[in-house]
Amino acid sequence: MTKTGIRRLLLLSGTTALASFGAAGTANAQAAAGTTLAGTQITNKANASYTVNGTAATAESNIASFVVDRKVNLSVVGEPNINTQVNLGQTNAVLTFRVTNNTNSIQDMSLRANQNLGAGGTGVDNYDVNNVRVFVDSNGNGQYDANVDVGTYIDELGIDQSAIVFIVADVPSNVPTANFATVSLNATVAAGGGVNVEGAALIPATDLNLLTQNADLDVVFADNDSDGLLGADAARNGQARAYLEYEVGARAVNLTVSKSSMVISDGVNLINPRSIPGAVVQYCLTVTNSTLLTPASGINLTDVIPANTTYEPNSITVGGLGAGNTCVLNGFPVNDDGTQVLLSPYGGSYNAGTKTVTAIIPTLLGGTAVQASFRVRIN
Repeated sequence: MTKTGIRRLLLLSGTTALASFGAAGTANAQAAAGTTLAGTQITNKANASYTVNGTAATAESNIASFVVDRKVNLSVVGEPNINTQVNLGQTNAVLTFRVTNNTNSIQDMSLRANQNLGAGGTGVDNYDVNNVRVFVDSNGNGQYDANVDVGTYIDELGIDQSAIVFIVADVPSNVPTANFATVSLNATVAAGGGVNVEGAALIPATDLNLLTQNADLDVVFADNDSDGLLGADAARNGQARAYLEYEVGARAVNLTVSKSSMVISDGVNLINPRSIPGAVVQYCLTVTNSTLLTPASGINLTDVIPANTTYEPNSITVGGLGAGNTCVLNGFPVNDDGTQVLLSPYGGSYNAGTKTVTAIIPTLLGGTAVQASFRVRIN
């Protein structure tokens, strides 16, 4: 009997046929969040059951399959998303970002820092930093470690995994009125699969062959415009960008200097010595930084010894404690010739030609005071 005859017999006999469709897939490779991995092959076939004159039979379709394409997505955010306070002339100032791979496959991430792009900053961008570099956190401690964090791209970043990235730059010292330098980190999704080899930037699919597209692993960009209409990023370009700022903070502190004197000895009176010729007098200089949270650096105190006195050699001390303007506990001794005294954090010198005493305080924290002292003998 011909096939046409069989079909006619089925119709005439009132026989019914039921078709069932089931997804017997092989998509068993899933990301942690349930996202199917790019390159996974999903297969499917249909089954039909029917009867002919009371005899049950089945028929099975061919297997239909397709490959899951790569859905490219990523994000870049500040970590934390706040300005970094810097000082003029500061070197290796750090901005910290977090880059996350939201693509359904392991990817490399190419990294680039830019200045003066977009409107992502919070302040008016009015100066540029120098020597801008990008490094990846290699040991996962979230802190930039010079000569340790040396990678310049993210290698083999897993699905839904993130990496910390640092922008490191030097703040110029010749921008006395500038406050904000806006810098952005731009991340581009690149090909993964080669350990310790930076992959090329991905290119979205352009395959229009509908007959074979189910077997192809295509690239589809699905990322959003990460910085809005006024920024440098765009939707579906395989990139993401975030902005942070170097902010120059306070440029001045309320620094005051007070001076007092006290007769140490006069060669006559053991108690309550007097300021008579031959007496030794100690001068106490108190430097106070009353601006909280803002340190003052590179403080140089200078004092010319008064007429009718002679400087007492090697009598300079810095870092002492005092009560009011009076030194009650001398600090670290300072060499008259300017050489460093062992273990002393301070410096200083005495210039016999100009009769000038100098005391050097490297840093004075906000809300603190430090005393310096020296002695003279009344002629």
